[in-house]
Amino acid sequence: MKKLAWLLVSPLIATPLYAVDLMQVYRDAQSNDPTFAAARATLEAGQEKRPQARAGLLPSLSLSGNTTWNENELSSHNGPTFAKPNYNSNGYQVTLSQPLFRWQNWIAYDQSKMQVAQAEANFGLARQDLILRVAQAYFDVLYARENLSAVQANKQAIAQQLELAKKSFEVGTATITDTHEAQARFDLASAQEIAAESDLEVRQRALQAIVGQEPGALAQLRKTAELTQPQPSNMNEWVSAAETGSLNVQVQQYNATIAAREVDKQRAGHYPTLDAVANVGHSKSYTPTFGSYDTDYQNVGIQLNIPLFQGGLTSSRQREASANRAAAESGLEGAKRSAALGARQYYLGVVNGLAQVKALKAALVSSQSALESNKLGYEVGVRINIDVLNAENQVYVTRRDLAKATLDTLMAQLRLKSVTGALGDDDVAQINALLDPSTVR
Repeated sequence: MKKLAWLLVSPLIATPLYAVDLMQVYRDAQSNDPTFAAARATLEAGQEKRPQARAGLLPSLSLSGNTTWNENELSSHNGPTFAKPNYNSNGYQVTLSQPLFRWQNWIAYDQSKMQVAQAEANFGLARQDLILRVAQAYFDVLYARENLSAVQANKQAIAQQLELAKKSFEVGTATITDTHEAQARFDLASAQEIAAESDLEVRQRALQAIVGQEPGALAQLRKTAELTQPQPSNMNEWVSAAETGSLNVQVQQYNATIAAREVDKQRAGHYPTLDAVANVGHSKSYTPTFGSYDTDYQNVGIQLNIPLFQGGLTSSRQREASANRAAAESGLEGAKRSAALGARQYYLGVVNGLAQVKALKAALVSSQSALESNKLGYEVGVRINIDVLNAENQVYVTRRDLAKATLDTLMAQLRLKSVTGALGDDDVAQINALLDPSTVR
């Protein structure tokens, strides 16, 4: 029986547990995030602009019919009624119309191409936004877990120091002040632990809102993970790339071009239109002279329409389009400036973040050494309890700051690529390579 139980349990023990990594979370978000799903549907809707505009250049075919019941009274002038013909008249007509010259329709078709391209650029923005939202939510959970782990480690160390202070007081080698200080630090650490647990729960729910399911255990950063400098290493090159490659700049560029064409389109409202029209039909009617009779007809013609005056509507729409063009051009300039600012901000965020991570790694080593020295000094009587507690707190703060600086630097790298329009799945894969899926926490 014991052997059977071991056979049942041993596969579970031998099977390693693997955490969910960033790439898997991103794939789940692509399928389940409602914001991204809405962006995909918006793209599909935007792609219909082109066939809609093309319809204005193609022939149209329509079928119409009518039927009417007629009740009449026929009489001579001031004379008696001599007939009351009641009859039904009906007919149908098939009309084919082919635009020959409608300049506004050609402009609309030209606009539709840019509207489709704009919709695709907007979807690209939504894809980049999804990467950033997923990465930020993922890193927030990692930081919250690292923070909780550091708080718990700090609390455990303080508990050991508290126990040591109590024993030292009992044997008379320390004062009651040491015990009170350690107790106060322990109570503070307990409060910090509660806050850290709450923050972790909130961060996990934020990630769940994106992926649509419980995130579970997430892969942690490898201890040996090395962050890289941005390439190229010249900030001005990133700024130039952002001013031209930013998807938001591209969206605004399309918007400005569409607005400029809209001015031409509204101006075309003053132009004549020319259509080829063909009709085929049949009608049945009645006259007192011939009685009921049928008519079959076919005709082909050219229809010219010259707008003369529409109450100022066309001129007003042209002025409106000109104002919208000016607004779109200002929006484009604003997008370029915003992209340039973002490139500078995120480039400096990466460079300074790397320097900060390097400094904090050195500070963590120094803080741990200082803690060991203070513990030893307390044991031999050259350090007091508060020195040890401060040293322990410094290690906790440094570890927390190092985790935050590392994750913030990774986010700055992603945002730097995003502001130049170059952020994609490959960048997610590069970040994912820095994670250790075998780390389960």
